[in-house]
Amino acid sequence: MVASLVHRGPDDNGVWGDDEAEVALGHRRLSVLDLSQEGHQPMLSKDGRYVMVFNGEVYNHPLLRAELEGEGEVHWRGHSDTEVMLEAIARWGIKSSLSKFIGMFAIALFDRRERKLHLIRDRVGEKPLYYGWSAGAFIFGSELKALRKYPGFAGNIDRDVLALYLRHMAVPDPFSIYQCIYKLQPGCMLSLDLASARNYPNGITPHAPLTLNGLSINRWWSLHEVVESGQRSLVTKEQEALELLEVQLRDSVRLQSLADVPLGAFLSGGIDSSLITALMQSESNFPINTFTIGFREKEYNEAEHARKVASHLGTKHVELYVTAKDALDLVQQLPNLYDEPFADSSQIPTHLLCSQAKKHLTVALSGDAGDELFGGYNRYFWVRKIWNKVSWLPNGTRQLFAKAILSLPVHYWDKVYSMVSCVLPSSSDLCFVGQKLHNLAERLVNIRNEDELFFSLVSEWSNPDKVVKGACEPVTLLKKKNDWPALSDVEHRMMYLDSMTYLPNDILVKVDRAAMSTSLETRTPFLDHRVVELAWKLPLSMKLRNNQGKWALRQILYKYVPREIIERPKQGFGVPLDEWLRGPLKEWAEELISEKRLRREGYFNPDLIRAKWLEHLSGVRNWDHSLWAILMFQAWLESIGN
Repeated sequence: MVASLVHRGPDDNGVWGDDEAEVALGHRRLSVLDLSQEGHQPMLSKDGRYVMVFNGEVYNHPLLRAELEGEGEVHWRGHSDTEVMLEAIARWGIKSSLSKFIGMFAIALFDRRERKLHLIRDRVGEKPLYYGWSAGAFIFGSELKALRKYPGFAGNIDRDVLALYLRHMAVPDPFSIYQCIYKLQPGCMLSLDLASARNYPNGITPHAPLTLNGLSINRWWSLHEVVESGQRSLVTKEQEALELLEVQLRDSVRLQSLADVPLGAFLSGGIDSSLITALMQSESNFPINTFTIGFREKEYNEAEHARKVASHLGTKHVELYVTAKDALDLVQQLPNLYDEPFADSSQIPTHLLCSQAKKHLTVALSGDAGDELFGGYNRYFWVRKIWNKVSWLPNGTRQLFAKAILSLPVHYWDKVYSMVSCVLPSSSDLCFVGQKLHNLAERLVNIRNEDELFFSLVSEWSNPDKVVKGACEPVTLLKKKNDWPALSDVEHRMMYLDSMTYLPNDILVKVDRAAMSTSLETRTPFLDHRVVELAWKLPLSMKLRNNQGKWALRQILYKYVPREIIERPKQGFGVPLDEWLRGPLKEWAEELISEKRLRREGYFNPDLIRAKWLEHLSGVRNWDHSLWAILMFQAWLESIGN
């Protein structure tokens, strides 16, 4: 099991076992802090009570070390964060220590005195942690490939979860693609009493809070509570809010820039990565290392924008150009890299960036999560506008309007937009207009309010239980309105739901697997919980303003980078997937979704998939993302030998 995770930790490995308790822990180490053997895991606390393995970093460990020393003499072995965490837990207890940790982590902690195993995941889900029951054992690990190595692992695919995957292009927590195997949700701690633990009963999904058969799952940090608390204590003075935010972001960047190995930053030239880079450079006496990836296709190339920002800030900038062949060659490796069906196609450039950056770095800071926290996605300011324009129309009229849009191909709308864009305000600049119009038209049918419009926008296949044979799609948080915090603005509701679902299940999965497959550690300053908590104290007007998102971040960034370098349409991080599926990937795709194969394997309704495939090939419609979800499952299924 440990050997299967060598890519996550190529520098060292270790195992610890207790035959009497029938407990074993294993670890692979990527050495970032304390490169000596004193940082070796599994690690025992000095009093011998606890043994721990953990993946991630606790950035404020020097401050915690000083606090522990202030309370009494401590004989340290080294200067790793692991040792500080164990000493803190031994002295302050688990929950009190967790509240002090600033960082990203997945922890397995065995209490030898109480004979309890604790699995703990960081507040927002930066680091993965799977667990479940198989062959009479409770097993856990950072990736499913480790669990599959356990003798007798069942590996039965959950068709209900497969339907969820088709809707959201990723498997949402707490589910995994396998029956009886789950993801520990962000901000949760699972405790297992070895004396009374029993196999988990089928049919019960382990949402927190839960107590059952010697197992308990509880939230030690709740975004729901953070949101409601923040909205009750808004910082309404703009200058005060901007100053607080800049100070907090600067401190987060400073903490995350500590490492005993080469460190740099990803720079796309957008708001988020540019701000992280600017703060990082302002804290350094030397030019920091920045990296961006470039494509020859202009509409997918962000390198020129990043170059301007890097030049202005004076970083040591590297542009890593890749070809279409580089990207296409990677497609065959994706199932093994992502370990579970995953269909966000920006996984391709993300991995290419990480693999190139690893040649120069061991740690990279990224600008992820700025969109969810500060209103960066287009849907945050389009949902209300769209609903206000169409809500008064009868449903039949809406359907006719949608059919009119869909009757013309994507490239036609792109051409129309290019002809009229010169007379539109610059704030109206958009990319891939035709595809966005088609997506909107698909979603205008049978929606009754703004929340349903949002749900449709985050659904790729709108009828996945019809596509997956024998499936009954589970209900997730996106449909459980009673579990949402009290938020009057649909925009804030969308940001909350994205932070609870899209961020941990898509964005952070994409970055973690892409980076760790190359043994590169990525860090996300926006996800310092103090930044998250402050973000929810800002009124909506400091996030969305003048048809733009991230107003507060922009005001801070303009202090470091001229506005004219930054202002451009939101581009995303993609590849020309639609063209590839009609061209160089056509044969590969055809083999995976041939009617004969789909019927033999028995997971999907071939008629629905083949219809979309033929429409896509003809150019009548662009179904690249819907088809990519099917193809990534099929490729994954093939990779595990099913």
